[in-house]
Amino acid sequence: MNLAARDSTFRPAYLAKLNAEQCLAVEHGDGKVAGPLLVIAGAGSGKTSTLAHRVAHLIVKGADPRRILLMTFSRRAASEMTKRVERIAGEVLGRDASVITDALSWAGTFHCCATMLWRSASIRPSPSMTARIRLT
Repeated sequence: MNLAARDSTFRPAYLAKLNAEQCLAVEHGDGKVAGPLLVIAGAGSGKTSTLAHRVAHLIVKGADPRRILLMTFSRRAASEMTKRVERIAGEVLGRDASVITDALSWAGTFHCCATMLWRSASIRPSPSMTARIRLT
């Protein structure tokens, strides 16, 4: 997609802090079912901010937060990401944002989300499911 052809004058206020490439990622498939999107960027380029804005944008556009999976590597990052989503959505939705983002129940670390998935399917890990390291 040609970034120059994209008119930034109609950008919502909560996306004003993002650059053109970040907005393109946040608004990917806006209003339509979209395929996957791969974002590759270096350190300090705003990936976390873009992801938080993407999740908030989906919620603002009416997506059910209970159907959004937001996984990170650490608990601290998961907590920070959820707070950012709540802050960004709060700019648009006001006080209702905290109620809506509380429904963002599938946010956490990879291990946390896997545990929630096991529990939702009533699966209990057995010894045969655990990873074992064998020294030979």
